[in-house]
Amino acid sequence: MMEQYYPVAVVTLLCSLLIFGMALTVARMHSKTGILAPAMTGDPLLERAIRAHSNTIEWLPVFLPSLWLFAIYCSPTWAAGLGFLWLIGRILYFTGYLSAPLKRYPGFFIQSIAAFVLLLGALGRILYLWLM
Repeated sequence: MMEQYYPVAVVTLLCSLLIFGMALTVARMHSKTGILAPAMTGDPLLERAIRAHSNTIEWLPVFLPSLWLFAIYCSPTWAAGLGFLWLIGRILYFTGYLSAPLKRYPGFFIQSIAAFVLLLGALGRILYLWLM
């Protein structure tokens, strides 16, 4: 029975790797700019890397519970697919933000749609089952 959740578990772990990779990028930006921690300002590229990493972390309390509740109450396959789409959106967001702030919007749009489908899908299904 647990096998059906393997793809969702993989997406969850890929999310952790993404956060780790972003943290490494921030560390490299600190080194590249010569602005060492704990300083977080002074170079636009460093500031964008920090902000993109922080924003991704800010989305985790929306994304991860929605991912798993959607998997449990709706479909593990669809949850994994939407979760993978969220990851792609966050990667596009991060790389876009690093190149130019306005280039972050396509990735933000992709990840926000995926997150809200997971969130509203899980909520709708749970309410439906609860109230029936």
